Amino acid sequence: MAEILDFEPLKTNLSAIAQDVEGTLDTLLSVPAGGEARVVEAMRYALFAGGKRMRPFLTVAAADLFGVSREASLRAAAAVECVHTYSLVHDDLPAMDDDDLRRGQPTTHKQFDEATAVLAGDALLTFAFEVLSDEATHPDPRVRIGLVSTLARASGHHGMVGGQMIDLRAEAEGLTYGEEQITRLQQMKTGALITAAVELGAVLGKAGPAAHHALISYARSMGFAFQIADDILDLESSAEALGKATQKDDDAGKATLVNRWGVDKARAHADFLVEQSIDCLAEFGDKARLLKEVALYAVQRKS
Repeated sequence: MAEILDFEPLKTNLSAIAQDVEGTLDTLLSVPAGGEARVVEAMRYALFAGGKRMRPFLTVAAADLFGVSREASLRAAAAVECVHTYSLVHDDLPAMDDDDLRRGQPTTHKQFDEATAVLAGDALLTFAFEVLSDEATHPDPRVRIGLVSTLARASGHHGMVGGQMIDLRAEAEGLTYGEEQITRLQQMKTGALITAAVELGAVLGKAGPAAHHALISYARSMGFAFQIADDILDLESSAEALGKATQKDDDAGKATLVNRWGVDKARAHADFLVEQSIDCLAEFGDKARLLKEVALYAVQRKS
């Protein structure tokens, strides 16, 4: 796969959509005057800590294929970011991955306390569905139900939570996973939310079966490549570059394709997956340019 040397136009688009998503979140999640203010402050602390906002970008870019209003896609993208951020807040807790640094700053339980971090994560998760179920996101109740169902399935035991449980069991019980088990784990833990982020755009746009299937296929391949690239960065990059601790998974003996195959084979497989994901977008032509570029960026990024 040819390396793209200039990702600056894509980064400009990523930054612009990230700012729009943050503006939407800022409007939707104001700090109340009552005693619950502390948990909202913790929610906002986690949400506005930075990050590439790749998942919400995928929602907006997919929705743009179908001419969805930017207000609707930004609200759906904001919901995706709430779920993603909740997962990070909970993953960082001492009972999970026990991290002190996230996105270059103290993790939420370090900045506040463990109980507040648990509640902030709970509130971010439920707030996502409050946003999706609101008529302001889409006037058609069938579309809103589709949005809620898509994100719920990806977030719970069928997806992200289930994948995290499989990962934790391996570490706690000393289980050794083969390639198929690692692939399933990563498709659930990381890939499911990335796939949902893209699929929300298709749901908003009332995509036909063929287009819907093409976008899901794109997202599954791209999400798997993204996770492999993330595991490579965890080995090769620094905490300063990534804004979080590195090599923790390797030190803990967690199952990844990188530590099973080695970096070179894993990188080659990620490249193959990206080519596969781009092929899935053929029917959209140049309209899918941003989705193609972000797939390439997912495996060529340095942080």
